[in-house]
Amino acid sequence: MQNKIWLSSPHLSGREIFFIEDAFEKNWVTSQGENINEFEQSLSLFLKNDVRICALNSATSAIHLSLLMLGVKCDDEVITSTFSFCASANPITYCGATPVFIDSEKYTWNMCPLALEEAIEDRISKGKKPKAIIVVHLYGMPAKMDEILAIAQKHDIPVIEDAAEALGSTYKGTACGTFGRFGILSFNGNKIITTSGGGALVCHNQADKDQAVFLSTQARDSAPHYQHSQIGYNYRMSNIVAGIGRGQMEVLSDRVEARRKMHDFYVEVFKDIDGVDVFSEPSNDFYSNHWLSAIVIDEKIAGKNREDLRLAFLEDNIESRPLWKPMHLQPVFADAPYYGTNIAEKLFDNGLCLPSGSNLSDDDRIRIGNVIRLFLRK
Repeated sequence: MQNKIWLSSPHLSGREIFFIEDAFEKNWVTSQGENINEFEQSLSLFLKNDVRICALNSATSAIHLSLLMLGVKCDDEVITSTFSFCASANPITYCGATPVFIDSEKYTWNMCPLALEEAIEDRISKGKKPKAIIVVHLYGMPAKMDEILAIAQKHDIPVIEDAAEALGSTYKGTACGTFGRFGILSFNGNKIITTSGGGALVCHNQADKDQAVFLSTQARDSAPHYQHSQIGYNYRMSNIVAGIGRGQMEVLSDRVEARRKMHDFYVEVFKDIDGVDVFSEPSNDFYSNHWLSAIVIDEKIAGKNREDLRLAFLEDNIESRPLWKPMHLQPVFADAPYYGTNIAEKLFDNGLCLPSGSNLSDDDRIRIGNVIRLFLRK
């Protein structure tokens, strides 16, 4: 069997080990140290907009902290995108709150502004004004932030940007993750850059960052002994892991360019194929890192469906994956409120994520292209 082509595998620069060894030599094998400070600073400079970064052990932790810092508690409601990974919604339940799911719109696949406003007005009419809105930039594609922020401001509801998949993406020239009250980044092994696991909370002032650091290091009060006046969490990133991040930041722009080239490769492969649409930016306002390239197959036109293609890839030891199953269809969230139509459901039924890694070779692309062409000729 041929070597496996992964959907999105880690892609190291080779420089990571330098920062890791430096931490060992200086004995900073803890949740403090130069690597954390420098990694946070480099992320801040990359995102611009005078943001402050709190490096954490996961993006899920970052969402949880952002909700806590916005005062979300038991019996509150928080609005979020239905078309996303479960980590966008799970932290809402950590707070004892209820997620309210919003359908996608067809151009960016992200939160539909019309369904969002409908949901807010309906929840308010029921005496349940949402405490926050978590909007996701899916697969690196920026959401319609102008419309979403206008609705949020109209109803005085803070916005959290789940930009876990969107580091390097911009909307109207501004970095995703910097529009909301808080932003979320992920450095999981399959992301644009990785720290093996990890995430970050994007803040707009030092007070918010200080509070995030305090909560993520067990909320220890300033005292010579261990004293705690509120519940804290063990969420801070380690200095070793941050060393991987420093090495990855040196190649971040290259990784984004490589992912975008994979998207262009698929556009070329499918350009003359009826019934297959490659997920692309709807206008020049949107700049996607194309973390994952994805397609939607219209079986009535193409004569094949996304599961047929997934299995064809699998036969050649190539990983592909259906799009996210909407959260409102997940058994664990079966009773949660949902607003919209069936856009996300149709995307799930007909969409497929394709191998998108920045470390794919020309030979890998030839194999991928051959499977697609053979599949479409059958």
